[in-house]
Amino acid sequence: MKKIIVANWKMAPASFESAKKTFRAIKKTADKLHNVQTVVCPPVLYLRELGASVTGHRTVLGAQNAFWNEEEAHTGEHSPDMLVRVGAKYVILGHSERRALGESDVMIREKVRACLLSGLYVIACVGEKERDAHGGYTKFIANQVRQSLPKINMGKQLLGNIIVAYEPLWAIGKKAKRAASVEDAVEATIFIKKTLVGIFGKDAVNIPILYGGSVNDQNAGEFLEQESVNGLLVGRASLDPETFSRILTARKK
Repeated sequence: MKKIIVANWKMAPASFESAKKTFRAIKKTADKLHNVQTVVCPPVLYLRELGASVTGHRTVLGAQNAFWNEEEAHTGEHSPDMLVRVGAKYVILGHSERRALGESDVMIREKVRACLLSGLYVIACVGEKERDAHGGYTKFIANQVRQSLPKINMGKQLLGNIIVAYEPLWAIGKKAKRAASVEDAVEATIFIKKTLVGIFGKDAVNIPILYGGSVNDQNAGEFLEQESVNGLLVGRASLDPETFSRILTARKK
């Protein structure tokens, strides 16, 4: 099974020229990898221009957000169909930074629904703020998964377009309490997979589960070696082409 490695560039780089240079450098490595699907998610303003550099299917583009309604009267938003038209194949939804701005599970669920129906691959993010010693965090994750995914008739095609990214908030950013261990990631990804099967049935066993949380070129290989970790969601490390290329090639098996 291919590993899916997603670069979340957030609000960087500051110029299109820098974005183009970074994307082409990443693509040079990514296009050679048979066992990795590389997805670069730049600021939405760069999508159309970077799309001109996309060739083949090994390195593709994604967006960092979308709205759930195609109607015009939503200032500052962009619809799933708009993203498709400018070359996006994937979209990140429910990222912890979006949730921190006030996005609820209900809003994320509507976004997931709209993006799936538009043909996009959805990377739905979930993760707990704190990990307690009694396992209460698993209830939080299970509820987030259930509430963030739409309760519609999911055929194999729609299920095939769902990806879940586990990002433990306590392991992310400068204020991280500690880095998540491989054991932490494996435990959570297995639990998420069981939750998905409980919701959607046996076909959900094929839904990829990514890990995202202070991923870098030093720890990527350990995570990618785990059978239950189907890929990575990479933040700031993805903006350095050399570092990100080492992450892309970190898989040992």
